[in-house]
Amino acid sequence: MSRIYLIRHGQTAWNKEEIFRGTIDVPLNDCGKNQAAALGKALQIRNLKDPLFLSSPLKRAAETAEIAAAFTGRGIVAEQAFTDLNFGQWQGQAKAEVARRYPDLFREWLTDPQKVVFPGGESLADVTVRAEAALYRLAQKNQGRDLVIVTHRVVTKVLLCRLLGAGLGAFWKIKQDTACLNVLEYSGSAFVVESVNDTCHLLPLRQGETANF
Repeated sequence: MSRIYLIRHGQTAWNKEEIFRGTIDVPLNDCGKNQAAALGKALQIRNLKDPLFLSSPLKRAAETAEIAAAFTGRGIVAEQAFTDLNFGQWQGQAKAEVARRYPDLFREWLTDPQKVVFPGGESLADVTVRAEAALYRLAQKNQGRDLVIVTHRVVTKVLLCRLLGAGLGAFWKIKQDTACLNVLEYSGSAFVVESVNDTCHLLPLRQGETANF
C-alpha cells in the first residue's frame, strides 16, 4: 500500500482578490509561503516512504512543492498533466467582472460546471482526462513509494470527483482550501480516499490565511 498526498498550492494575491488564474503564472504571496512551510512540517512527521514530489509547472504550485519538499530533503519533478485549467478569456479577470461580462456562462459555471467550455480555454472534462491518466500512470510506476502531488483547485476537485465515483457535476460539492491536504491510498489496482481538504496543519497560522477561490 502506498499513499498519494494530493495538495492544492498555497495562497497567491489573486486568490485573495478572487481573480481567475488558470495558466497565468502567479507566485505565492507571503501567506502562501508560510502555508507551504506548514505543509512541509506536516509531511515531515508522516514518515513518508521514499517520497516523490511532483508539481504542476506553474510557479504557485512549484514554489509550494519546493518549500514543502525541502523539509524532507527532496527535490521536485514537474508534471505538465497537473497544470491548472485553462480558463481562456476569463484568465486575469476578477470574479465580479466575469459575472458582468459573461452572465449566462458564469451562471452555468456555478450550476452545471461540467457543461462549460471556457472561451479560448478548456473544460473540466479536458482537465480530468489528462490529470487522471497521469495519476494512474505515476501511482502504478511508483508502487511502494509515497507520492506528493502539488497542483490546483480544479485538478484536485475533478480527481476527487472521479475517485469518489461522482460525476463532474459534483464539482462544487467538494471544498479545497489553499494548501489543503487530500490523502489517497493506492493498492496497486485502485484508490481509496482517506481524507479530503485537511487544513489542520494551517491552524497555527493567523486566522484568515486560507482561501477557497
